[in-house]
Amino acid sequence: MKLIGSSIVHLDNISSTNAYILDLLKSSSPAEGLVVIADTQSAGRGLENNSWESEPGKNLTISILLYPRFLPPDKQSILSMAIALGVYDLVHSKVNSQPVSIKWPNDIYIGDRKVCGMLIQNSVLGSVFENSVAGIGLNVNQERFLSDAPNPVSIKMVTGRESSLGETLDQLCRWLDSRYSQLRMGDRKGITEEYLSLMYRLNEWHIYEIRGGAAEAKIVGVNQYGHLQLEERNGNRWECDVKEVKFLL
Repeated sequence: MKLIGSSIVHLDNISSTNAYILDLLKSSSPAEGLVVIADTQSAGRGLENNSWESEPGKNLTISILLYPRFLPPDKQSILSMAIALGVYDLVHSKVNSQPVSIKWPNDIYIGDRKVCGMLIQNSVLGSVFENSVAGIGLNVNQERFLSDAPNPVSIKMVTGRESSLGETLDQLCRWLDSRYSQLRMGDRKGITEEYLSLMYRLNEWHIYEIRGGAAEAKIVGVNQYGHLQLEERNGNRWECDVKEVKFLL
């Protein structure tokens, strides 16, 4: 039985679907797998408070509530990997003739362009991974982007075909549910290995801004805490969190 998407709340306009679920959690315990979808978000955002542009009625802007209490709190990064893989699966199924990858930590890219961004907010209580709210912004049918985001793309821009948002949401929930089930069954190794194999720019030389300075390096992996591992040509290695490294496009 499908968990993710078993309950769906559809809203016309809201500040943020993540904020909506977080408010619910203050006074209730909604069922795991709840999906909240909004036609318009006035304050949708991604990592480091970056805003997310989404034309009303063209894309999927959703949040999912999970209770991953089977995971130790120090394994939060594996949940992020599983969610990223679920979205990857959906995008790859839509544009299977195009290269799709996961830009660390959990953006989805088609070629060198961003089709999906995520904001995953976790709550830990003592030694228990209490809950996770996964916000996902997926560009489906939008064709013109007006913000200063450097490289947005949508599924329609790549395929030339419009997708039903309802069908796309159902497909996305199924892919995410499959990956979450894989994680609940204990296959952390499989998820980690597949995530690493699909990383954007893996083992390629590029210029990055690392802790304030430019460096030529290649991505070589992710450590147990989800930090990005990079290596320079001289063998110098870095392990960075999201605030310490920038991809220069």
